[in-house]
Amino acid sequence: MSEFGWASTTDEVLAGKDLSGRTVFITGANSGLGQETARAMAARGADVILAGRDQGKLDESVAAIHAENAKAQLETITVDLTSLENIRAATSRARQRFHKIDILINNAGVMATPFTHTHDGFEMQFGTNHLGHFALTAELMPLIERGHLKRIINLSSRGHFMGPVHFEDPHFQHRPYDPRSSYGQSKTANVLFTVGLEARYAVLGIHAYAVHPGGIQTNLGRHMTPEMQEALMKRVTTSDGGFQWKTIPQGAATSCWAATAPELEGKGGVYCEDCHVAEVDDESSVAGVRSYALNPSFADQLWKLSEEATGAKFPS
Repeated sequence: MSEFGWASTTDEVLAGKDLSGRTVFITGANSGLGQETARAMAARGADVILAGRDQGKLDESVAAIHAENAKAQLETITVDLTSLENIRAATSRARQRFHKIDILINNAGVMATPFTHTHDGFEMQFGTNHLGHFALTAELMPLIERGHLKRIINLSSRGHFMGPVHFEDPHFQHRPYDPRSSYGQSKTANVLFTVGLEARYAVLGIHAYAVHPGGIQTNLGRHMTPEMQEALMKRVTTSDGGFQWKTIPQGAATSCWAATAPELEGKGGVYCEDCHVAEVDDESSVAGVRSYALNPSFADQLWKLSEEATGAKFPS
């Protein structure tokens, strides 16, 4: 069992670790959990690549980290996860600029968006949260294969409790759009992608982990209406009223733990929460991981769907 838990922070999880010479690539690093993960890992000596859509916001994130730690080794790269063309261009630049990636943290995401589409016609939440990261990871795999730690972290959420991936209609072409169902299937896809990566790449020493950061008030929820927020609070509050928001350093702790914990060495394809590997639980509303999110045949189905949709090909 992990020595860390719900209230652990990034600095506590990484205390005593030396990440010098390690390269960490983080999407959505311009704010919130991504920026905090970047700050904490740079503080332990890692070379951190902050990825995001907006160069100005990335520069602000770098300035904020440098204000606390002038020696932080930081690079930035712009990438728009809603455009396959942009992803291919950004990862081509990354392969030219960087020699390796030890830890890839697929942290960026959108939540409860109106019914909109990516540049390639994918429903926005599934397209950004899963398909964009699927294509990005495929293109970065040569750098990950050159890394040492070789860990991939996919930010999921307890939102995966809202339902499995709707393989017949992932983009809501034939069913009414529901922002909660859309978010839920995208977060389930993040777990299934983790299972698929582990099945294919564990043999190469590359391991993947899905992470639920906890309930944190960040700009992720900016599209939520008051009604959605009320429904969310009802769903996550236990019968004794036991729900607390995490701070951003607490929320980013499980990503840092999954990326570095020695007890995870050699084993992945798991879902982590509160700095431990979660148990499979199809009943609880407040903990665990649903069995459908770890189902290997669903993971294979999603992999095939994702390859066909994005044209991304992982190295075999």
